[in-house]
Amino acid sequence: MGEKAGRRRPGPLAGLLVAVVVAAGCMGGGLDQGEPEQPGPRQNGPAASPGADSTRADGTTSVAEFKQDFSDAVGIAERYWTDRFRASGKQFQPIRRVVPYTRSGEVSCGGEGLPRNNAVYCSAGDFIAYDVNWSVAAFRQVGDAFLFYLLGHEYAHGVQVRLGIRYNFTIQQELQADCMAGAYIGDNVRSGTLTLAEGDLDEFREGLLAVGDDPNQPWFAEGSHGTAEQRTDSFFRGYENSLDACGLG
Repeated sequence: MGEKAGRRRPGPLAGLLVAVVVAAGCMGGGLDQGEPEQPGPRQNGPAASPGADSTRADGTTSVAEFKQDFSDAVGIAERYWTDRFRASGKQFQPIRRVVPYTRSGEVSCGGEGLPRNNAVYCSAGDFIAYDVNWSVAAFRQVGDAFLFYLLGHEYAHGVQVRLGIRYNFTIQQELQADCMAGAYIGDNVRSGTLTLAEGDLDEFREGLLAVGDDPNQPWFAEGSHGTAEQRTDSFFRGYENSLDACGLG
């Protein structure tokens, strides 16, 4: 996946499975307050929206390319949601910070240290935090499609907060975020902002089918995200039908 200029072919499906698993651990019920507690956290995101020329599709998997592609994904999300809010007569405020971390507990949300191999949205602090080492490893396995799913899901949680959406059960919040991530990707593909290589949708489908809550986990339990089938259905409803399918009205 890339911005207009095209993209490299993703790697093994196993990489996608690792990538999608992290979204299943995002925005836990307690991660809803506090500032990012990290010495000198840096902004990871563009000061201005990236252009098509800024996205490479040369097949490399360097850290520099990861940073650029992640920055592109943030910029596209900001443009996407700014346009959607403007169309409904509202002003959109982009998520304040995107914070990389490398060690367990290096960044905290509401006094709770974030674990490795994860990404979260912390609402009161209005930031997304992600384990950069884990993210780069998954990026090298699956390609930049991973970044757009990860960023789209986490950004959706920020949008839910901005719209005042609150549900009684975690599963409702998470399945809606999957739908919103699907809409974000699908709408940008339809507009020509993003391009997909042949087989990408199959990889998303297979990856989503491979994840989901443990079959024995009650749907109403705190932290539930939905079965693999529910998550797949939510993502592709958004991808195919845009935000109208996500219950934002």
